[in-house]
Amino acid sequence: MNNDRLIEFFKTHEGAFDLEEPRAGHEQRFMHKLNAAKSGGGGSTAFDGWKSFLMIAASLALVFVLVMGIGSESSRDLANVSPELAQTQDFFTTAITAELEKLNNQNSPEYQDLVVDALFQIKLLEEDYQRLKLDLEDSGDDKRVIHAMIKNFQSRIDILQQVSEQIDELKQLKFTENENSSTL
Repeated sequence: MNNDRLIEFFKTHEGAFDLEEPRAGHEQRFMHKLNAAKSGGGGSTAFDGWKSFLMIAASLALVFVLVMGIGSESSRDLANVSPELAQTQDFFTTAITAELEKLNNQNSPEYQDLVVDALFQIKLLEEDYQRLKLDLEDSGDDKRVIHAMIKNFQSRIDILQQVSEQIDELKQLKFTENENSSTL
């Protein structure tokens, strides 16, 4: 992939992308939900073990379906519009696949709720993308549809990166807590 052409594409289209910020208090609401989920469990039962196993299996199946869905091109998409957009699509697809793989390696049951939620959001965005592909066919390469497709890719990457960062922060917090408790 020619990075200069990709950089040039983004420079020429700077300001054309919708970069919506989350509502005020988003992080606090998310942390509240995260803490509530973390402190919600009491004792461990055999059902909890199976639940964790099923959640891991479901997330692996969802990742597989998403990766296969990204690669299958049954209708018109960005790659059919221009060579530059084909490179853009390849870039985003590669980045999403790498982030999904990174997230898939987080198979610890304590992070499964985050992973499953992220994969659900990715699935919804993939469904939106499939509708956008149909809109692209109907609209005859309407730039608004193309921008929406690029924004969809960006949103998927943002979700995956945010979850990866949250998991890394939780791991660091856990490591710091364990380090502090072992020094007492």
